Amino acid sequence: MTTKTEKAAETNAFSALGEALESAAEKFEEGSSVARQSAKNAAQATRKVFAGGVYNTAYWVSYGLVYSTVYLTELLPEDSSFRRGLEEGATDAQAKVHAEKKTDSPVPADSSPKTKTRARSRSAKKSGAEKAPEADAAVTA
Repeated sequence: MTTKTEKAAETNAFSALGEALESAAEKFEEGSSVARQSAKNAAQATRKVFAGGVYNTAYWVSYGLVYSTVYLTELLPEDSSFRRGLEEGATDAQAKVHAEKKTDSPVPADSSPKTKTRARSRSAKKSGAEKAPEADAAVTA
C-alpha cells in the first residue's frame, strides 16, 4: 500500500467514526425527547389517579361521618338533649360556613385598639342577680 492509499483509508475511517458518533448523538437526543414526553404522560396519569383517589377517599369519609351521625340522631328520642345538640350544632355550623362564603370582601381593620368584652357565665349572672337586692336595700336605707 502506498502512503496515499493509507491516508485515504484513515480519512474514511475517521469520517465513518464521525458519522457514527453523529448518528448516535441524534438517536440519543430522539430517545431523550421520547423519554421526556413519556415521563410527562406518566406524571399526568399518576396525578389523575392520585387526585381521583384522594377525592373518593374524602367523599366516603365525609359521607360515612355525616350518614352515621344522621342515623344516630334519628335513633335518639326527639326530646333528647343530645339529639337537639347534634341538630342545632349542625345547623349553626352550616349557617356559619354559608355566611363566611357570602362575605366577599374582608372587613377593614380599625386603627383604634379594641377592648375585648368578657363573656359572662351563668354563675356570674347569678352572683350579679344575688347582689342586686343587697344593693337596692343599701340605696333605700
